[in-house]
Amino acid sequence: MNPELTTYIGYSASVFIVLSFILKDVRKIRIVNMIGCICFVIYGFFSGPLWPVIIPNGLICFIQVYHLLLGKKE
Repeated sequence: MNPELTTYIGYSASVFIVLSFILKDVRKIRIVNMIGCICFVIYGFFSGPLWPVIIPNGLICFIQVYHLLLGKKE
């Protein structure tokens, strides 16, 4: 993948993570944070692979999905 595109994916991931701290609605926070984590996972794969970036963000993404699905059932 183009290194410049990979850099933009990394920056967009950072923007989504920061935005998730600005929001107040928990559901929106989880969705925006999950998008950021997915971007970081993509960035990690195309930059190396960078396992210290991929593993925690992948886990956080699954946690966000779990809580989003659990929240719908309640």
